[in-house]
Amino acid sequence: MGSSAACGFPSPADDHLDRPFDFNELLIRNPAATFAVCVAGESMTGAGIYPGDIAVVYRSRNAVPSCVVLALVDGEFSIKRYLVRGGQVILHPEPRPFLTWCS
Repeated sequence: MGSSAACGFPSPADDHLDRPFDFNELLIRNPAATFAVCVAGESMTGAGIYPGDIAVVYRSRNAVPSCVVLALVDGEFSIKRYLVRGGQVILHPEPRPFLTWCS
């Protein structure tokens, strides 16, 4: 993303970019409050989060209803959808729905 991608001959100026593209500049707002975790388990595949994915976590953000959070539950981390219903916090999994075939 350091330059545009034309559908034609490459620009000779692309060989002289000022500096390499840094994904940290795009993804990390607060480095002191940011870390990454490797996803394990399949409870969030319905939300597009799969085992082996890397989740970027911002500790400085407050959870809002319907967002995906990394929660500490009974001493273990879990990634779930954060919901509030009737004043109760619900950490909701989103597994991929099973397909049923009718004959």
